[in-house]
Amino acid sequence: MTNSLVVGNWKMHGSRPECSDLARSIVQSLHETTPASVEVAIAPPYTALAAVKEILKESDVRLGAQNCHWQDRGAFTGEVSPSMLKEIGCDYVILGHSERRHILGESDRMIAQKISAALRNGLRAILCLGETLRERRAGRTAAVVSRQLRIALKDLGKAAIHDIEIAYEPVWAIGTGQNATSEQISRVHNQIRNFLVKSFGAGKGNNVRILYGGSVKADNAAVLMSTPQVNGLLVGGASLNPDAFLQIVRSVTKQ
Repeated sequence: MTNSLVVGNWKMHGSRPECSDLARSIVQSLHETTPASVEVAIAPPYTALAAVKEILKESDVRLGAQNCHWQDRGAFTGEVSPSMLKEIGCDYVILGHSERRHILGESDRMIAQKISAALRNGLRAILCLGETLRERRAGRTAAVVSRQLRIALKDLGKAAIHDIEIAYEPVWAIGTGQNATSEQISRVHNQIRNFLVKSFGAGKGNNVRILYGGSVKADNAAVLMSTPQVNGLLVGGASLNPDAFLQIVRSVTKQ
């Protein structure tokens, strides 16, 4: 297993100056306190990617984007291609986030196409998946997660899994202050791990980092990271506060 990964997803927050200031604070805070055992990435809005990249280039913090299209170019008004993200200097792209799936109507097939495009352009893909509260109450969590994994990864060669992270984010726990229990998280992460091992072999499947996302905060990060098969965290609102984000990263390094 490679180093743990902590990703800050800033969503639709921040002007370029605000994002630059936040990135600078994070870089300065992490400079002396982050050991080699954890990798850190931040994903600002599109408009701030270039400015934030300038701040990150002298640091070990990686740059991520929050989405991309599945084509490198074309008549797709308002979209951003993976080749454009690579040109800016992105290392990661978050794909299949629940807000993209459930607010903007992205399908499993669209997400699969985006993953292929991201990998084709040399980006690491963070595949997000998870169930809604209605699906969990109906006992469909395992079925939903299996479907999302199967469709997203079925057209990829076995070597491609080296460039993918999986982020389990139960939809009902995102931005609600409500969190899944360690038992609930462990059950789903074990399901994901078993799927990866069966699909890509033990060597490759066991080396994929499986992150947890969903109301991650400084005061619950250590407990989340102590949960079996949790290899990192996808952090939303708390990543907009450099002090809280630093505490989360420190919690990860202690595991």
